[in-house]
Amino acid sequence: MSAAATYRAFLSLQGRGLLALPPDVRKRLGLDVPGAQVEVVEREDGVVELRPQVPVPAGQAWFWTHEWQAREREAQEEFDAGRVTTYPDGDAFLDSLGD
Repeated sequence: MSAAATYRAFLSLQGRGLLALPPDVRKRLGLDVPGAQVEVVEREDGVVELRPQVPVPAGQAWFWTHEWQAREREAQEEFDAGRVTTYPDGDAFLDSLGD
């Protein structure tokens, strides 16, 4: 295994050429979510690379969790019901925090 490799396994191709990644690898790479994709790259030297492509950048994944989306819906309901306070600018908002 090369110095850069962090995981190595042998996988068997299933019917119709399907390849199943181990669950721990899928989870670690964020491929255990609906819509996750894997890019297949065939290099000139005969190496086939699988590159995880997650539908949401990892740094933004928190926003799409069920918990956070529930909070977003709750906030939207409050907004739609008119239970909000608006400020003409940032200074007015900051001034309101001193109250």
